[in-house]
Amino acid sequence: MLTNPFYIGNIKWSGQTYKGTHPCFISPELYVQAQSVLHGHNKTKYSKHEIAFRELLTCAHDNCTVTAELKKNKYVYYRCTGHRGKCALPHFREQEISERLSHVLQYVQLPEEVVKGIGASLQKEHVQMRNQITQERTRLERELTTLRSRMDAAYADKLDGKITEEFWQRLQADWQAEEQRIKSRIAGLEEDKSNERLLTVQRILEFAQQVHYLYLTRMPAEKAELFKTVLLTAQLML
Repeated sequence: MLTNPFYIGNIKWSGQTYKGTHPCFISPELYVQAQSVLHGHNKTKYSKHEIAFRELLTCAHDNCTVTAELKKNKYVYYRCTGHRGKCALPHFREQEISERLSHVLQYVQLPEEVVKGIGASLQKEHVQMRNQITQERTRLERELTTLRSRMDAAYADKLDGKITEEFWQRLQADWQAEEQRIKSRIAGLEEDKSNERLLTVQRILEFAQQVHYLYLTRMPAEKAELFKTVLLTAQLML
């Protein structure tokens, strides 16, 4: 259905495409974008022999970059660049590098009871923050109601001649400034921020629980991208 040009106003007949008289359901641009996705044009392509972990690792012997090269158009080997002289770091096959980094990611996973404890603490903090925000909003709204009652009473006194117009104007200016301050503070109370923070931490914890499994099921180039997400740099040493 997604490849049918009918939805952009065209009709196929006897192997030819004609402009129809019916209205377009989607734009031609969206149709082209859908075809691109369906045919995999937007998918990241990883070469079988792509050097996945190049420039990701640093040699722990001399702090040089660990580089890599393709041998016999089949095998990828990693080694220290040796920019500071001969280095004791041996050559490693890409599979060895992948396995060593896998061991590193195993330590990213947290015990289930720790994850539950952190989640419970964050949920408790979220509830407390939400209650504090509710209490503060109630207090500010009560303060705003009191201020407006004073403004109404003073205005009535002005109409009755109990206070002068000049005094009323001075009071009015002060009270309006205070009213604006209270309204700004009410508007600044953001309940959603605490909820967003809770969701962000929960997503991080979920990712930490799954990262090792995700790593094991990926191609080398994808593994490198995943590893970069978790750790910015890594040191390699026997």
